[in-house]
Amino acid sequence: MYSCLDRLATHRKIASRTAGQPLCLIAMTAPYRIMQPDLFTPALTLPEGFLYQPEFLSITDEADLLEAFGTLPFRHAQYREWEARRRIVSFGGHYDFSPRALKEAPPIPTFLHPLRERLAELAGLDPSRIQHATIAEYRPGTPLGWHRDVPDFEDIMGVSLLSCARMRLRPYPPKPSQRSVHAIELAPRSAYVIRGPARWGWQHAISPTRALRYSITFRTRRLRPDG
Repeated sequence: MYSCLDRLATHRKIASRTAGQPLCLIAMTAPYRIMQPDLFTPALTLPEGFLYQPEFLSITDEADLLEAFGTLPFRHAQYREWEARRRIVSFGGHYDFSPRALKEAPPIPTFLHPLRERLAELAGLDPSRIQHATIAEYRPGTPLGWHRDVPDFEDIMGVSLLSCARMRLRPYPPKPSQRSVHAIELAPRSAYVIRGPARWGWQHAISPTRALRYSITFRTRRLRPDG
């Protein structure tokens, strides 16, 4: 059985030995570039509306969140008749892919409120607009296929915990057999925001994870129905 807290203990030891060093490589159509924690880091080439913020959380923030996950009722994500390897817990609404409808779910718990406020500030939003959250567990080898989030939602904000994940992006709708155009390694404790052109004009996917990883994704409700 995988333990997020056991993994965190190892992660802390590594972090203490590599303080100030790059956590992940940034992969794009150009050769790999390394994130450097200084004023001379070049801007990432990513779709308009995609914001990436490394080291958004501290190791203590990460540990507190992971500890709170221990009592959550994780279940495998269900896509109609297909059961995904990814396990999730949803708050503020649960999307049922059979009737393609957003159903009721418990409200966002209080332990996520501080993170919701920080991500709202990063995105320039009122925290009250963020009423949906999903916590996902990626055990080693777990992928997330190409998709856009369902049209019930507008802006998307997320953080990565414990280990890196490679997010790939391609224009939507994709051309036949089109592969990713951009890719970015989401470092542990980093945050991202997807809105506007990046939200509606691009798909994203997560490559199979190499180690246990968790993500927390917040979403705002779409103000107008999908046309």
